[in-house]
Amino acid sequence: MARQRRAILAALLALSAVSWAVVLWQAGTIRPAGDMASGADGLTMGMIAPVFLAIWVVMMAAMMLPSAAPMILMFDAIQAGRSRQGRSTVPTSVFVGGYLVVWAAFGVVAYAAALLAGWLSDGWPDLATIAPRVGGAVIVAAGLYQLTPLKRACLSKCRTPTQFVLSSWRDGLVGTLRMGLGHGAYCLGCCWLLFVILFPLGIMNVAAMAVVALLVLAEKTLPVGRRISQLVGVVLVPVGLVIVLLPRLLPTTM
Repeated sequence: MARQRRAILAALLALSAVSWAVVLWQAGTIRPAGDMASGADGLTMGMIAPVFLAIWVVMMAAMMLPSAAPMILMFDAIQAGRSRQGRSTVPTSVFVGGYLVVWAAFGVVAYAAALLAGWLSDGWPDLATIAPRVGGAVIVAAGLYQLTPLKRACLSKCRTPTQFVLSSWRDGLVGTLRMGLGHGAYCLGCCWLLFVILFPLGIMNVAAMAVVALLVLAEKTLPVGRRISQLVGVVLVPVGLVIVLLPRLLPTTM
């Protein structure tokens, strides 16, 4: 069983590492965020929906699989116990697939929002002048969300793999998929605004992605994770307010 857990963990970390390699390669093939054209070519980087969503899922795999590893390992351990008892089991990959489906769906919403922002910018060119201030407001919103009861509730679910798996257990293929979707939903509820701030910071800004990934990992796995989550909120709010007042400080405008 220990060997199986090590194999699962190694596979997750390898998948995350490969995903990071793809992200680094992709980041090198597009124009820097500050040089992007305005309009729909900006936030979507000129990608059609299937390509954007493929890159988005790879980004999510790179950034989120390490922090999801404790939950995935717990699910796999319970499945291994059922197998030893001669009971039916479902591959852990189904659980992981359900988890990634949620983030893919979030990517659809993100792409639609990026297209809408581009169309608005094309129709009202003056909006481009306030875009950095909107980015600052998004950062403020992300900071405030870190301090909300909803954030704490979702984070609590993500920090307690045993409690989540036992309380949400469903048998069968469909049941496992539902569990993956459920965990993905809590994870999305926990982190979604941290990912939204990647848009004003640069959607392929690898440094920003790495910082967000480390923050998510810390708040979900470290004993002081809840305090880190609150500290992130306390830091983001004044940073966003400064950008609202001094929009030239937003990295994508420099």
